[in-house]
Amino acid sequence: MNNFPKLHNAAWPGVVGKGGDGEPPIDLDTMLDLTATANVGGARFDGVDLFLFDPHVSIDATDKDLEVLVRKVRSRGLVVGSVVAPVWSPTGGGSAMGDDAAQSQFLNQVHKACHIARTLRALGIRPYGVVRIDSACSPSEWATNPEANTQRIADTFRQACDIAEQHGERLAAEGEICWGGMHSTRRMVELLEAVDRRETLGFQADMAHTLLFLMGYNAPEDRLLPPDFDWRNRAELDAVYSRMTDALRPWTIDFHVAQNNGEVFGSGSHDKTGRHCLPNAADGKLDVVKCAGHWLRDRQGTVTRRCRHICWDGCMFPNSVLTSPSTWNDVLATMVAVRDAHGWTE
Repeated sequence: MNNFPKLHNAAWPGVVGKGGDGEPPIDLDTMLDLTATANVGGARFDGVDLFLFDPHVSIDATDKDLEVLVRKVRSRGLVVGSVVAPVWSPTGGGSAMGDDAAQSQFLNQVHKACHIARTLRALGIRPYGVVRIDSACSPSEWATNPEANTQRIADTFRQACDIAEQHGERLAAEGEICWGGMHSTRRMVELLEAVDRRETLGFQADMAHTLLFLMGYNAPEDRLLPPDFDWRNRAELDAVYSRMTDALRPWTIDFHVAQNNGEVFGSGSHDKTGRHCLPNAADGKLDVVKCAGHWLRDRQGTVTRRCRHICWDGCMFPNSVLTSPSTWNDVLATMVAVRDAHGWTE
């Protein structure tokens, strides 16, 4: 049985898409408890990835606040992996392609996130992981001047890399159809190449989000599957999926196992993006374990070992689903299957 990559649950489904006129957030303690009590044949989650956003972990958390967080996580036998910088936050964030004031706000959020990430590492609770960022702008805003806007985002990301390096951290850009300049395979690669800081900035691949890259949602000129694609044609899907992962895998340093039914979905204030489905969803389009191998193995089929942990991202599920212990046992079983198929032992 493999013991790497380590298996993490994302805590942010308790926050993302919640609040406002929708369902209330699920507190961090509850998400930690659900994660810690999941058990499949003795296998358990090793840790959690965190969203640095209230009411879970404030981006303005003090060192004392972080010491409390460490005790909460450690008492449940978990560690922390990757953390998400709220660069788009309406209170304190700003667009990566915005004016100087917006860019400064974006970079300030990155600075705060890197400080938290470094502090958690120093406190002994964070043995691996990255700081996740996005462009904090929409594809429609980006499309007003694609070339100039990509260069502006790249400039912001380069400055963010400077901040990350000062803190001993790495950044992962989240490819998702709702983020301008990052909303298709081609655009994501163009941006990463424009930044050209491979040692510091990589790609965060989420299987639910990248499936929409194939379909060209928000980027029809970049679609890799025809509009009338027959999802029963697994050979063609596998070939096209390989084209996408061959382009993005060399950049991938953070990975989310997920399922998607080929639809978009948004809730609360979250824009429409790839719909996350439960791993055993009847309408799921992905063979999750097989497709995970496209990301975790190179073209020759060798396990890359680039990601020391992998995470399940279950954004925008109803609270009734998120608070059911059976949900997390099903998720954990899928994560274990991915590790058994594409992991390694140390």
